[in-house]
Amino acid sequence: MSEERVTCELGENGVALVTLNRPDKMNALDTAMFEAIIAVGEELRTMAGLRAVVLTGAGRAFCAGLDTASFANVGSGTGAPITERTHGNANRYQEVAMTWRKCPVPVIAAVQGVCFGGGLQIASGADIRVVHPETRLAIMEMRWGLVPDMGGYALWRGLVRGDVLRELVYTNREFTGLEAESLGLATFVEADPLGRAHALAAEIANRNPEAVRAAKRLFAVMEEEGEDAILLAESREQAGVISRPNQVEAVMAGMAKRAPVFVDS
Repeated sequence: MSEERVTCELGENGVALVTLNRPDKMNALDTAMFEAIIAVGEELRTMAGLRAVVLTGAGRAFCAGLDTASFANVGSGTGAPITERTHGNANRYQEVAMTWRKCPVPVIAAVQGVCFGGGLQIASGADIRVVHPETRLAIMEMRWGLVPDMGGYALWRGLVRGDVLRELVYTNREFTGLEAESLGLATFVEADPLGRAHALAAEIANRNPEAVRAAKRLFAVMEEEGEDAILLAESREQAGVISRPNQVEAVMAGMAKRAPVFVDS
């Protein structure tokens, strides 16, 4: 287990704990880490009984971004060109962040220590980010003469005000977890990010799993489509959930003031 770049453990409550597991390098992204994140992301899409995901980093950092030893391989002609769509709408580098949006259930990132560059893009792919107040964050790519190219621009839409995002990109300045909340890049600031993330995931896992998955699909439509498409998708998702056994169980449990017992389809 210690040699795995990413570990994934599914709990009895249906919450999967995914851990970036290269603590000696502050979970920096090398080729093996890219491949492992993508593999786990694909595994989650078909995992039976999955209700929610908690995403974290082992050791003293969430993710320090791209391993500087990997710089020579980026755009060097090795492997597929970065303009090639190797993973649906994304290339390999983008997929490590976009895979969390493609996950069928909510993903909650618990962020501590350092969250730079590609690490911030990965965290941005989560539905919810819980960040320690002293975490150091940065959109780091401009420091290395690069543009953010791991899905950030797609993921930051609606999170960060345009002029604020421009300043963060152009200057690559560091900011704290406390500031991240006011910028829109942190949902919550907590002294115990992992504990809060697990509590949120457990709460989500206690909701109708069919409705939760439908709601996540609707968020994707909301962010990508026009008003007419959103309204139609909303009606279709509701028609697929209403009066099904899990929805009836949600009503009955609520009326009886007891914990619901849902069945995963």
